[in-house]
Amino acid sequence: MIEKNARYYLKKILLFVITFITTTLAGSEWITNRIIFYSPDYSWTDFIAGMEYSIPFLFILTVHEFGHFFTAKYHKVEVTLPNYIPMWLGFIGSVSFGTFGALIRIVGPIRSRKQFFDIGIAGPIAGFIAALGVLFYGFTNLPEPEYIFEIHPEYEQYGLDYANHVYDDEEIVSLSLGNNLLFSWFEKYVADPDRLPNHKEIIHYPYLFAGFLALFFTALNLIPIGQLDGGHVIYGLFGAKNHFYIAFGLYMIFTFMAGLGLITAGIPISSMLLYSVFYIGFLFMSFRGLGFDKSTTWMIAVGMFAAQYLTTYLFPSITGFSGYLLFVFLLGRFIGVKHPIASDDRSLSTGRKVLGWLCLIIFIICFSFEPLILD
Repeated sequence: MIEKNARYYLKKILLFVITFITTTLAGSEWITNRIIFYSPDYSWTDFIAGMEYSIPFLFILTVHEFGHFFTAKYHKVEVTLPNYIPMWLGFIGSVSFGTFGALIRIVGPIRSRKQFFDIGIAGPIAGFIAALGVLFYGFTNLPEPEYIFEIHPEYEQYGLDYANHVYDDEEIVSLSLGNNLLFSWFEKYVADPDRLPNHKEIIHYPYLFAGFLALFFTALNLIPIGQLDGGHVIYGLFGAKNHFYIAFGLYMIFTFMAGLGLITAGIPISSMLLYSVFYIGFLFMSFRGLGFDKSTTWMIAVGMFAAQYLTTYLFPSITGFSGYLLFVFLLGRFIGVKHPIASDDRSLSTGRKVLGWLCLIIFIICFSFEPLILD
């Protein structure tokens, strides 16, 4: 049992308030291009503007977590209130999302495959529905195209043809969003094409940015590996034995995609040898959580490196998103690829199986191979 005294609730509230402040600061930076400690003209108005990002983003995050919470309560599984995790990098002059997300901790035992499935699936479905609402509002309430001149007054000299001028400047570093199937659908069928922003500027459109990030994090949660929400779905649909085969295969594919292009033939030989040693060591440390002996783990790590290097050598234009390597490490080393077996391992009902397949479809339409692109 969890001791729910005044200190317990105060901690949860304090973490939420701090996370609200950090996400508002982050949103302010994305929307206004000003950082509180580094912009002399930063004002209270700039901070308030950041709430157009923090409120929808935290709304989606909260709906997701309480989807897990209330479903656990329904099954009489003891669970904590959400712990919000603030993360703000403005003090070093760097932009961030304002949070590492939130999580609830399951304290009581989960006794059945059905409970694992229900608790795991409730968060992503609830958060996904909330994200759809935010994206629909954002795409149907786009400002006039001239809005971008409020953030980038230097663009105004080029008029609405600015994209053909400013992005060709090699001295300008820009961050743009990748894409996914659902976001593309909204762009094509919901948005007014005359107001649709360039992907390099969506970071300045708070509802679109918050919605895109929500889809991205929904997809990460639904990766069918370990005890992620998607791992619970796969366990519910296919059982523990098949779960490991599926999760192991997807983990290898995910790692392969993430590391593509990290080490290429164009690197000087001395540097390449050094980078290769460190990278293979990183893969070995990540794969230790797979449960194989050391020699097998080394073999898998070296084989993965060789496959990635050979692919990049044969197809130089193919690159992965190295930002996923942190997730590879967390999955392999801490979260784990296997799933525990419940004492009641009976198969799911047909209705639950349909929901499980629906969640896998949600994963596919929300996943971005390269969510953030730095040019």
